[in-house]
Amino acid sequence: MAKRKQYHVTAVKKGGWRVTETSKARGFNFETKPPAVKKAVALAKKNRPSQVKIRKRNGRIQDERTYAKDPYPPKG
Repeated sequence: MAKRKQYHVTAVKKGGWRVTETSKARGFNFETKPPAVKKAVALAKKNRPSQVKIRKRNGRIQDERTYAKDPYPPKG
């Protein structure tokens, strides 16, 4: 199975939000969170298998979304 790409939506210290791919220096900057999440989801859907990690302003994970087959789905 191909390695899953991870996209992160994080807050920027000076204000705004940033979408980056794990281990890549470049990313996309947004003034508000909703368009950043929308861009991250679009990238993840385009580059399956992938995952989006959305963080709160304090850095804690708010939501994780997996696209394509999840390698460890919960039973039940």
